[in-house]
Amino acid sequence: MKSIVAAQGETVAEQAPSVRRALASLSLSMLLPSLGTSIANVGLPSLAQAFSAAFRDVQWIVLAYLLAITTLIVGVGRLGDITGRRRLLLMGILLFTLASVLCGLAPTLWLMIAARAVQGLGAAIMMALTMAFVGETVPKAKAGSAMGLLGTMSAIGTALGPSLGGLLIAGLGWPAIFFVNVPVGILTFVLAYRHLPADTGRVRTDRAGFDMAGTLLLALTLSAYALAMTIGHGRFGLLNIALVSAAVFGTGLFVFAEARAASPLIQVTVFRNRVLTARLAMNMLVSTVMMATLVVAPFYLSHALGLNQALVGIVMSIGPVISIVSGVPAGRLVDRLDASFVVVAGLVAMAAGSIAMAVLPGISGYIAAIAMLTPGYQLFQAANNTAVMADVHADQRGVISGMLNLSRNLGLITGASVMGAVFAFASGTSDVAAGHPEAVASGMRITFAVAAVLIAAALAIAAGTYRRRTNCEGA
Repeated sequence: MKSIVAAQGETVAEQAPSVRRALASLSLSMLLPSLGTSIANVGLPSLAQAFSAAFRDVQWIVLAYLLAITTLIVGVGRLGDITGRRRLLLMGILLFTLASVLCGLAPTLWLMIAARAVQGLGAAIMMALTMAFVGETVPKAKAGSAMGLLGTMSAIGTALGPSLGGLLIAGLGWPAIFFVNVPVGILTFVLAYRHLPADTGRVRTDRAGFDMAGTLLLALTLSAYALAMTIGHGRFGLLNIALVSAAVFGTGLFVFAEARAASPLIQVTVFRNRVLTARLAMNMLVSTVMMATLVVAPFYLSHALGLNQALVGIVMSIGPVISIVSGVPAGRLVDRLDASFVVVAGLVAMAAGSIAMAVLPGISGYIAAIAMLTPGYQLFQAANNTAVMADVHADQRGVISGMLNLSRNLGLITGASVMGAVFAFASGTSDVAAGHPEAVASGMRITFAVAAVLIAAALAIAAGTYRRRTNCEGA
């Protein structure tokens, strides 16, 4: 008996470094997509000059990337469930890395945009499958810590992009902001190839096929919604209304088609799971609010408080720094406490932060609000992601992870458009940059009053979910 226990202890000891290396590969797989978004944003002025293009044209460098992620993330998650997550993740890392090279070498703007769309496909694969792999590489008792780590890496990518991009453009020119992905991509590929668990033989089920028609229909529907939320920058015209109508019609058609598909992309019965649907809805609401901080803060800090650009950058970096610091502790808290309780705690902190943003004046008020909002967001993300992925069947981890990421992306897109429109309307001007400081401050207060209402709605959903789950367990 002692020899068996000793042998088991040695096995665990041997596996621990492998688990750490697997987590390292997953962490880098989460870092690269977020870095790919933030580092390109800072390069848009240089790219507009390099290609002699209007700013509205170079914006497609960012939009093509985000559209590819948003429209394809559920489909690639499902494809990973069918064909094997490891081999598809490796393909995604390779696509992202090669597309980064093509971006850096692109001789024209439209080739650059095409390469960014391919890079977005690689990013969608990495984002969809990274969380799906947590259940295969990390003990269930440590899943919260792993989710917290992934949240931290995403925050690092977002925070690192502007400063790193600025340095690279100043020293080496705009191609460097894409070439920097190459060595990191190669390292990620090597770590994933060597340390992620091999794909096992696929068990044949009634969902073994890939729903190409459903995937295409969902992609077109999401494209219509994303374009409706981005074209016009919050000003809704006839084109925006037409796109929203197309998205609504496409959603109904998608549900109709999936109910009759032999091997649906998303089983319609998934949406009868009220707990899962509630968690996806909360994820979208919370992401909408977090995007509001990125849309509103630069105008508030510069125009209402009179800070110069350097100080605006320093103050806005506080949020990402707090995200980086709080991500892992948030995950560890999820491992120690009930995930649903931590979701509620995170939302309460976010509600307090939104109210503080609406009522507390000056820089100190802004920093105090961010110091509540950001840790609350990390608590919510770690707990909600852990809860969603905890009870998912192995053959659905990819598609559910894709849906989780999709709800977040839709929230970010909606936040950029809708909350930006609320801010402009509340400021009483179509051009916030030219608005009076008092009007901009008033717009910020009203915007975050709306944000507090959205978080209150998420809290109501969380409370209902918790009661429903408790009643089910009691029964």
